[in-house]
Formats: sequence, structure tokens, C-alpha cells
Amino acid sequence: MLKQAPGKPGMEPKWTSSAKSGVGTAVSGNSRVWFTVSHGIINEIYYPGIDQACTRDMGMIVTDGSSFFSEEKRHAMPGISYLADGVPGFSLVNACMQGRYKIHKEVITDPGRNTVLQRTRFVPIKGSAKDYHLYVLLAPHIGNRGYGNNAVSGEYKGIPMLFAFREGTAIALACSTGFIKRSVGFAGVSDGWQDLYRHKIMTWEYTAANDGNVAMTGEIDPVHNNGEFVLSIGFGRTMAEAGNTARASLLKGFDTCKTEYIEGWASYQKGLLDIHSPSPEKEVNHYRASTAVLKTHESKNVPGAVIASLSIPWGQATGDDDIGGYHLIWPRDVVETAGGFLAAGDYSSARRVLFYLMTTQEADGHWPQNMWQEGTPFWGGIQLDETAFPILLAGMLKREGMLGTLDPRRMVEKAAGFILRNGPVTQQDRWEEDPGYSPFTLAVEISALIVAAEFAQQQGMSDKAAYMRETADMWNASIERWVYVKDTGLADRMDVDGYYVRIAPPDTSSAGSPLRGFVPIKNRPYGDNIKAAANIISTDFLALVRFGLRAPDDPHIINTLKVVDAMLRRQTPNGTSWHRYNDDGYGEHQDGSAYDGTGIGRLWPLLTGERAHYELHAGNITGAKQLLLDMERFSNESGLISEQVWDAPDVPERELFAGRPSGSAMPLVWAHAEYLKLLRSIRDNRIFDMMSEVYKRYVVEKRGSALYAWKFNQKCRSIKKGGVLRIETVSPVLVHWSPDHWHTVHDTESKDTGMGMHVVDIDTGSMAAGSDIVFTFFWPEENRWEGRDFVVTVRV
Repeated sequence: MLKQAPGKPGMEPKWTSSAKSGVGTAVSGNSRVWFTVSHGIINEIYYPGIDQACTRDMGMIVTDGSSFFSEEKRHAMPGISYLADGVPGFSLVNACMQGRYKIHKEVITDPGRNTVLQRTRFVPIKGSAKDYHLYVLLAPHIGNRGYGNNAVSGEYKGIPMLFAFREGTAIALACSTGFIKRSVGFAGVSDGWQDLYRHKIMTWEYTAANDGNVAMTGEIDPVHNNGEFVLSIGFGRTMAEAGNTARASLLKGFDTCKTEYIEGWASYQKGLLDIHSPSPEKEVNHYRASTAVLKTHESKNVPGAVIASLSIPWGQATGDDDIGGYHLIWPRDVVETAGGFLAAGDYSSARRVLFYLMTTQEADGHWPQNMWQEGTPFWGGIQLDETAFPILLAGMLKREGMLGTLDPRRMVEKAAGFILRNGPVTQQDRWEEDPGYSPFTLAVEISALIVAAEFAQQQGMSDKAAYMRETADMWNASIERWVYVKDTGLADRMDVDGYYVRIAPPDTSSAGSPLRGFVPIKNRPYGDNIKAAANIISTDFLALVRFGLRAPDDPHIINTLKVVDAMLRRQTPNGTSWHRYNDDGYGEHQDGSAYDGTGIGRLWPLLTGERAHYELHAGNITGAKQLLLDMERFSNESGLISEQVWDAPDVPERELFAGRPSGSAMPLVWAHAEYLKLLRSIRDNRIFDMMSEVYKRYVVEKRGSALYAWKFNQKCRSIKKGGVLRIETVSPVLVHWSPDHWHTVHDTESKDTGMGMHVVDIDTGSMAAGSDIVFTFFWPEENRWEGRDFVVTVRV
């Protein structure tokens, strides 16, 4: 009969630290489990997909049966090393802070099964093994949730195991030397931790805990087999399948699995380019660690789907409501990752990413803000850089001659059409916060239109290509009008002509200047979250150089560099980095407590990489190499790069140290991709992901435009005399217009561009400065007039 554990449903579930020291999986597609390591123990294990966390953590507790209680993740000093360069399997050594024991571990997955294996050896330092009791505790969080889990102490084919299950997913925990005792319970009430902390010995042996936040505990003999044993965590659709998987991996043997695991990764690493300069002074091969990070984060269920991170930022303060964490796919991040694959010579992975994007593109041409691996949207925003980036990826693969059998032309055309219909104003910038004119988004949009035009031209669609190039030229010529401000107090203090703002409000075109607008700051407290656009600056303007729209010595760029470095650059003991923008609220609070919707933005190592790319393009290769080293120094002991690093006085009790990873996501795949691209860029002495046709058009040829766009989402207020007013609509229209307030009248039918846009061009060459172009619309498909007039002034 089952003995039910008391205390249902247990304490409120939380995740664990996002500061991972290791992430791993087998290269083999037959093993669809991923694991993370932090503080010397296994944390989240993902199954059956890379976006489904199923455990919180699994660690050991050591007692003496009377007075001594030691939990390795809290009471031992952890050490970690790779099993081999570029192999994301780990050797862990946890040394008791009281000097009483050490626990040695090796963590891998079975390349042939859905099993995580941990070979463990308990080594007594004081006394002998018989003086201690040894326990394993595993906290299931199946399907990204802590509540609603079930746990059972049972058997598979006569072998004692601990099981957890929820909604068609099951976990089985088995030990090669068996368990002396087993129990399941509700976290914080009747779990093994509570039992051992109170009694220093296992007194509870509950056999069932249903529908709650559960935990499983097993006692292991520290004497048997000289204290060495293997823990096998098997997964399946049922308890029987999970039990079979766990047993099969034990029978296969840890050494066999380890050999296969290492050989698989060694083969992968051997196929990559050798673009780094290994140093005997470095404990970690950062190049191989970064390529392993990228590869580890790719789905095996849906090839090409690469999540942002196998972590949940500030997980210890995050519960069931945040089911996504960072184990979702952001189209921007996945393209950045594909760029890292390309830089390292992993062309097949980059192609898989492109194919994945082709399969997940929405019918109207855009991609969701982020999504589960099968393409289901998670958050509902639209970021136009995420629609533009896949076009650039197609262009990079084509440039490298590595498209293979992929034909992305239809994807490219649909994405370009969405940009043309909805741009240049984006609903969200790349930081997922504000709508408007973003220098970063503009750079990616314009570059993507030029690349898309190349695809169209090669298909013989010259009219479509011409329209895309004309639009790109028009937007590029307007960048300074939209996002560069002059005559501000900040410009005066910095002794510069002006600077690029972080983002200009969506109505900038109609208002005439970003000086007149305000932007919300998403992660600031209410009452302090609305700022004048002209006072918020960011590093995003560097994209204008990165993607080939502006020269590195352009005066507007130089001016903004001066302002940004004065306001956002910080020097830490480990190197130089930058904040995203002033007044950023995405980061820990001043006292180091976790971000909870508000906070203080910290330094981003990937921004160090972006600045290094600028320095390289500006001819400062020494500076670029120094910033590359800074990125390495920002990483942790196993070379993992975090989303943010701490930039305030040390807070040891919260594990926050200046220039070291904060509690944000770690590893951040995007940061590792930036590192890999920077390595490649330095080796080649050119920006790897810059498209040459964009640079040639705007920096070498300095292509301008006489066009001024008017759209319902981008109503320009004035046009320079001699320019051409281009009125754009998404359906056929007759423009009824007058240059002299209806004294004379013209009717002009729109032209279909073939890209989902219809245009009417009005030349102002013969109009006097100060005159107004007044116009309205007749919509033939609906047989109706617009019913209101619009005005654009012709200026000198």
C-alpha cells in the first residue's frame, strides 16, 4: 500500500540559479536530454525538447547520523573542468567547507538514450566512509512547472527506483549500487531535506506524493564499491519507459557512454575551422567552449531551433508563472547564433537554422517575437529586426556559397514585403521594449532590403528589386532626420554637434524631430518610466557601422561615441563594457536582489563584442583584440559568457562581484555567437557579418535619395523642394491632390510594386518653397473616399 506524504502541495516552487557553470548534451540525435550544472550539482534537465525543463536540481547531502548536516551546493566549494576541449561533459569536485569530505563527479548523457548519467565517488577526509550517511535529492519540475508533479517510490523489473510523472512525461532515478532507503514528499514540508536537516538521518519513507511541488530522496551506501556509484536519470512517456531507459544506460556502462560522448563531440569539433589562437596561459579554450555552447542549445526534435539559453534569469526568484525562461527561440538570437556557426565553419548547422526559419515564418512574412521550438508564438510583439535578420542569414549563406539545396527566395520576398508594409517604424526595438525609429532596427531593415533586392534581381524581378533599393535608399537618407538630435543640453555638455538617440517615438516623422517626443522605459518604476527621447542614448547606433550604412569615421558616429562612452562605458577589474542605455532597469537592484520587473541595468559582454567590431572596422585592431580578451575575462570558470556582468561594489552574500557574471542568463548563446564572429572578424580583418553590397552602396558610393515616404504609419510632415513625395498604401488607391489648396487638382492612380505596396510619386521640382501639397484618397476596391485631407509642406 502506498504511504502518502503529508503537506500537499508543498512550498511555492522556484527555479534555481541561472549562473550555470556547465551545459551539455550528446551530439547524437538519439539522446534528447540536455542538462545544466551550477554550484557543483546538476540543475535543470530538459526533455523531450530543449524548451521543456523537467527538473529543478539534483544534489547530495552528507550527514553523520547525529549532528553533522552538509548540503554540497551550499556547504562545499565547487570545482569544474571539461572532460576534454570542446566536449560539454564535466568533471566536478565539491570539497566540504569543514574539510570532512570530497565528492567527485562526472556528468554526461548517454548518446544512445534519454538519460543523464552522473558517476559519483564519495571520499571521506575526516574519519572513514562508514562514519557518514550519503543521500541524493532530486526535485522534479516537469513540463516547466513545479506544481502539479507526482512522485512515487517504486521498482522497475525488481530494481528500486524513484519516479516522478506529469502529463505524459516521466522521470526515473536509479543508482548502480541501489538505494538503502527511499522517500518522496512535498518540498518544504515532507521532503528528504526537511527530514535530514531535522534528524540528520533518514526517518521518513513515504512512497507517494501527488499533485504538488515534490522531491525525491534516496540513501546510498558510501562504503560499498569504495564509495563509487552511478546515478542514472532516465526519461520517457511513462514510468516504465523511464525506468527501462535508466536501467539500460546503467547496463551499458558509464565508461562506454563516456567514450561515445567524447568521441561524438571530438568529431564535431574536428570539422570546424581553426580560427583561434590557443594560449597555454588560459585554463579554458574559449573558442571550443563557445562552439560547444552554440551546438548544445540546438533542438534535436526540431533541427535548427536554437534557444537563447538553458537558463531562467534570476531563477531562484522565479516561479511557475514564467514557464518560458530563456529556453525559447528568438528569431534575432537564432540568426546571431547561425552567424556564429558560419564563422566557425559549421555550415550545416547554419543551414538548419535557415530552414527552421523558413518553416516558422508567419503567413504575412514576419516571425513571432519569440516562440516554442515548433513555432508556436510565446510573446506577441513584433520586432522588425527579427523579420530582417533571416534575410541577412540567407544572404550570408549565399555569400559563403553554402546554401546547398536550400532555396530561400520565397521566404526572403515575404519577409521583405512585411518590412516594406510595416517599416521603418518597429513595434518593439531589439531590447523588446519600445516602438519607434531605432538605429539598430533601421540598420538591419535597410541592409535586409538591399540583400533581398539582390535575390530578386537574380530572379529577373528587376521592378521589385528597384523598389526595394529605392525604399532602402530613402530610409537610409532619413536616418539622421529621424534619430539624430542637435542642440540639446547633453550635446552642449559633451561639446558635440549632436548624437543618435536610442529610439525616437513612432510619431517622429509627423512631429518633425525626436527632440519633441517621449519614450517609456519598460523596466523602471511607475512614475519614473517616461523619458524624453533626446535624453536616452544607447550603443545601438553602432549597427549603422556594423551593417555597412555609415563609415566608422562619420562625424555623427564619432560624436555619438563620445557621448556613449561618457555615459555608458564602465571599467571593471576584468575589462571594459557598456550598458544598453541610460536609465535601463533590466538587472539586479542596487542591493543585488533579483530583478523583479524593475531594477538597474548592468553591463552586457556582447556589447563589448559589438564595440570590438567597430574598433576593428575603424582600423584599431589592437583595441579590438583587447576587447576580445575582455569578453573572455567576463566569462566564468568554464568559459560561459553571461547576459550581464555586475558593475557595482561586491555583494559576496549574493555571489555578485565586479566584472563577474550577474544573476542574469548564463550562458547567453547570443554572447557566445558574438565572440565567435569577433574571432573570425579579427582573423579576416573585416566584419564577418557585414554584407559588402550594403557597404559599397552607402559608404563607398554614398548613395542618396530624393524620395520622402508618406504612409499611414509614417506621415512625413515636410519635404525638401526638389524632392519626390512617395505616397505608399497597402491597396490600390487614387490620390486626389493639389499643390495650391485645391485651385488646381490632380488625380493619380497608384502603381503596384508587386511587394504588397502601391505607390504614387509627386515631384516637387516645380513647386514653390512654403507651398503645401494637400491630398486625400479614393479607394476603388471599396468605392469610398477617405473623408479627410492630409498636408505635406514643401520647404527650402
